[in-house]
Amino acid sequence: MKVTLKDIAQKAGVSLSTVSRVLNYDTTLSVSDDTRQRIFEIAEKLNYTKTKRVSQVPETYKIAVVQWYSINKELDDLYYMTIRMEIEKRSQELHIQTIPVFQNQVSEISKDVDGIIAVGKYSEAQVDELSAISNNLVFVDWSEMGRGFDSVVTEFKPAVLKVIDYLLPKSQDIGIIYGSEHTTDGLLKIPDPRFKAFKTIMTERKLYDPRFAYEGNYTNQSGYELMKQAVHDLGENLPHAFFISNDPMAIGALKALGEKDIAIPDRVSLFSFNDTSVAKYVYPELSAVHVATDQMGISAVDLMQSRLENGREVPLKVSVGTRLIIRKSTR
Repeated sequence: MKVTLKDIAQKAGVSLSTVSRVLNYDTTLSVSDDTRQRIFEIAEKLNYTKTKRVSQVPETYKIAVVQWYSINKELDDLYYMTIRMEIEKRSQELHIQTIPVFQNQVSEISKDVDGIIAVGKYSEAQVDELSAISNNLVFVDWSEMGRGFDSVVTEFKPAVLKVIDYLLPKSQDIGIIYGSEHTTDGLLKIPDPRFKAFKTIMTERKLYDPRFAYEGNYTNQSGYELMKQAVHDLGENLPHAFFISNDPMAIGALKALGEKDIAIPDRVSLFSFNDTSVAKYVYPELSAVHVATDQMGISAVDLMQSRLENGREVPLKVSVGTRLIIRKSTR
């Protein structure tokens, strides 16, 4: 049965309009962070199949799950929240105790943990800090294979290639709105691998135009401002399609185009990346690269379990594939 906003509202104990505005990143809405988080988590959980109740078996291991975002920033990008939730879900199935830790709490992790699953991006100094607590380390969405730690990652270039091959028959002029960010200690700038893949592929096909590339910071507000800038700068030369690096930025871009009465997808098609639950709750619904965050979380826990139970020392890297989800934002 299709899940509706009413279902989420009933479970969250809030009004239908509050659910709608939260899921559409309405920054003018006055609502507590706890309420926002509850709505997003319920929306995610309603997409999952119900699992069997876990029997009361004693927990065998204790692991810290480190989220590189703060709790407030996690609410702005459900990608990392869903990975964390899947880690906790899989750990429960395997009777592993998890301790949620946000990046500013790493120094508080007890030395008696059996391992650490680190979600997000980390500088060399932060990796040193984590490895000083435990050598049983698994990184998710970040590779530390070179230092001997297990890693779970997404392959970006094949995904970007799929998007370009989908959009090109409909539009030879494709723009990109992408991001860059720093690790939370500010020591490492992380360029967007999607932009790197996009530029490489489009350059090889002699179709890359730097005028159509706009860099931001992965937030909803950034996507909104960059699309407004693109509309202003390019006028009638605005590309007929944009690839956008994540769902919050794509939702912001969607809003900017709507304010200018630019038809989607008739005039501009939008293709997002990650396909978190919010991609389905906007109008028009966003076409997106679906990243298997559930499998990323499951793989991270399974890697940790194999280290703890088998004493495995050889590092492993799991690359999780993607697929295109076509919705109303593309022609």
